[in-house]
Amino acid sequence: MYGPHRALFSLVDLRIGAQFLWGLPAFLRNPIDLDEARATLQRRLERREPDFLHVVRRAIYQHPGSPYRPLLDLAGCEYGDLERLVKEDGVEGALRHLYRHGVYLTVDEFKGKRSIARGNTTYAVNPSLFHNPLAASHVPARSSGSRSSGTPALIDLAFVRDCAVNKSLALNARGGIGWSHALWCVPGGGAIVQLLRVSGFGAPWVHWFSQVDPSALGLHPRYRWSERILQWASLWSGVPLPRPRYVPLADPLPIASWMSEVLRTGGTPNLFTFPSSAVRLCRAAFESRVDLGGAYFTTVGEPFTEARLAVIRRSGARAAPRYSSIESGPVGYACLAPASPDDLHVLHDLQALIQPGPDGHTHGLPGDALLISSLRPTAPFILLNVSLGDQGVLARRTCGCPLERLGWTTHLHTIRSYEKLTAGGMTFLDTDLIRVLEEVLPARFGGAPTDYQLVEEEAADGQPRLRLLVHPAVGLLDSGTVADAFLSAISRGSGSERVMGLAWRAANFLHVERRPPLVTATGKILHLHAERRPLSGTDSGSST
Repeated sequence: MYGPHRALFSLVDLRIGAQFLWGLPAFLRNPIDLDEARATLQRRLERREPDFLHVVRRAIYQHPGSPYRPLLDLAGCEYGDLERLVKEDGVEGALRHLYRHGVYLTVDEFKGKRSIARGNTTYAVNPSLFHNPLAASHVPARSSGSRSSGTPALIDLAFVRDCAVNKSLALNARGGIGWSHALWCVPGGGAIVQLLRVSGFGAPWVHWFSQVDPSALGLHPRYRWSERILQWASLWSGVPLPRPRYVPLADPLPIASWMSEVLRTGGTPNLFTFPSSAVRLCRAAFESRVDLGGAYFTTVGEPFTEARLAVIRRSGARAAPRYSSIESGPVGYACLAPASPDDLHVLHDLQALIQPGPDGHTHGLPGDALLISSLRPTAPFILLNVSLGDQGVLARRTCGCPLERLGWTTHLHTIRSYEKLTAGGMTFLDTDLIRVLEEVLPARFGGAPTDYQLVEEEAADGQPRLRLLVHPAVGLLDSGTVADAFLSAISRGSGSERVMGLAWRAANFLHVERRPPLVTATGKILHLHAERRPLSGTDSGSST
């Protein structure tokens, strides 16, 4: 799954492992208490402007290799100019001014897929140059790679501690500090960071469930060694962490049984996982009559939609979404008085968010794209008006919930990718695809939001092929009827979408296949799964 490797460990791996082993005991032995967390948050909110200027001055203006320097030079913005802008208009006002003068990055520019071009100036950038030169390297991690192979990152334990401040306050607002916490994801740095964020404020972990067998052949030895280092250091520090236990996506009932047992003893189980994984678990529990009434899910990594929330609620459980990325760290935590399923409070002590607005299209960005900037000197990447490919509704409203009283007053919801998805020459947005796969098809044919998935492939002759996967659990279906319903829904209207839909029908381009949707290496079920391996001429449609 992770490919061959020429050497077991590089010198960089060994150096990072040694730094992790050396720094972890002190991290675990000194958890943050709630009074310290409240004081830290208040101080960070009061110091947003000087903290932002400190990061930009040291990591950009005083760092000759910064990829942002040419953009700032083109904008004619010296450090003194930025100081004046921040003093007059605040952090967000200064960032909007920079954006209007070309200081921003699209997701393709940030990931190195495309050269940075502003006017007559074009230059290529190695994505590694966006790593924060001020931060230490303790935990190697990688983004999920929903649209690419993923972005490698090195996480500083100091940043994990910075994030633990916010997590402790958000969890305490729900009365969840004393809950029984468990994790269900895939092996890697992301899981370790999640474990450490909660351990950073002294909350105990009960279980670490892994969706991939940690001993599976093909996994790089660093996965096993990082887990061993974590165990050794946690035992040495007197704060033992659980070892990963293999529980595959296809059989989530062991986790449901654990959650049910915690509930029977008067406790509250809280499982950190992906929304699609939570849906699978809740469906299995409902069908097996396992009562999850009062259980909690904390979800991240995928769109949190009304359809997915409905499945979770049907099992009796509740859910709180988060918005986060490896590149930025946590961006928002769930509102306790939500106006939509994924209504979040922006953690604007960690990040600054702006949106392009009506003139965004002139820069190749939708008006409601999210442009993120780093505020903490410990962050893994230096972000300055960077788009990670997402859009959302950013607004202020009075909700009266405890997170608002902590100072997080900006709300963010309806978070989706704005990147256009192209399959067989037909282009549409994530939002359109989500609507059809999660609402239209389940409403007509039955099943849950995670039972339908689109898979795009390319045959050896270069011809595209699109498969609509439908989980066998949905029951007997006529493939032609399902294909017709999908094409009718995705090509609604009378414009170009309709024309492309008709072309798909004429070419018999879409094929329905009865099999469970594919899961990425990071445990996610994407709405559109792009197969990178070309098909042979006799391939029957099985996937890697």
